[in-house]
Amino acid sequence: MDELQLNPLYEKVITDLLEKQYSVVENFFPLEEVLELRQSLLDKYDDDQFKKSAIGNWSNEQVMKAVRGDFIFWLDESKCNPAETKFFARLNHFIDYLNRTCFMGIAEQEFHYALYPEGTFYKRHLDTFQNDSRRKLSVVCYLNEEDWLPEYGGELAVYIPENGTERTENIYPVQGRMVIFESSVLEHEVKPVKQERLSITGWLKTRGEAIF
Repeated sequence: MDELQLNPLYEKVITDLLEKQYSVVENFFPLEEVLELRQSLLDKYDDDQFKKSAIGNWSNEQVMKAVRGDFIFWLDESKCNPAETKFFARLNHFIDYLNRTCFMGIAEQEFHYALYPEGTFYKRHLDTFQNDSRRKLSVVCYLNEEDWLPEYGGELAVYIPENGTERTENIYPVQGRMVIFESSVLEHEVKPVKQERLSITGWLKTRGEAIF
């Protein structure tokens, strides 16, 4: 095995996950790559390639406007444009680091673009399913304009168990910010947005089979 060089950014994420089950990271992706991903998302959306989001996994998928209102486009790593190729290259480097330092057993990933139109939201939920618990870590990188302000809404509210109660961590979707958290542990929601909210969102998954 090649000698592993410690990566301070990755180590921060690992420490955060161990201590508080989530991590907020600035500049995980260079700004140039964030802007390229933003343009890629907008191009696909303008070409009507997005579809209305749904609730549940492939065996139990239904569109529910009362629960979530975003539009999504699933990414296929084998059919990526240059911006998406760079995204997956950095992400795969991170996954390799996690597997070699933390023995996490990440074997798969799934990602999509997400666009929340003005007035939409995603109610409180958990990212794992009763018939499929392979999702280990949830990952979201925000592709909004630089001047995202609190009055625009759209914050990610993460509900963190603490001493028999819970506290809420509100994370605003600032351009280039990445949030990583344990998929099976932390419930979360996207608060109503006052203007379009853009992101690339997905999950790092362990091996296994879904039970249908």
